Amino acid sequence: MNELTLNEYQGKIDKWVQVYGVRYFSELTNLGILMEEVGEVARLMTRIYGEQSFKSHEAQENTPDLGDELADVLFVVGCIANQTGIDLEEAVQRNLDKKTARDNTRHWDNPKLQNT
Repeated sequence: MNELTLNEYQGKIDKWVQVYGVRYFSELTNLGILMEEVGEVARLMTRIYGEQSFKSHEAQENTPDLGDELADVLFVVGCIANQTGIDLEEAVQRNLDKKTARDNTRHWDNPKLQNT
């Protein structure tokens, strides 16, 4: 599988929207869709990794794929970034730099994270 940069992914999303989606939904509609997709990830994770169980009619083989659900979240995030003029690659790098400067020893110094 070929690697895909965030910029390339944003371009693929834009092309997909132009060819198949007609146009972007409004920013607020995409916010609602993002919340729906994140909810689907939460529902699946609470059943796979948490104490929640699947309903009896939900056969294990028909269980949604967590990777696919996470990809749905990324797709909507890419749509929102495209329509608001955000370069995700640049934003992610700035965010990592911010976290590194702010938290470079914070987690190492947290006794709750130490293996005892």
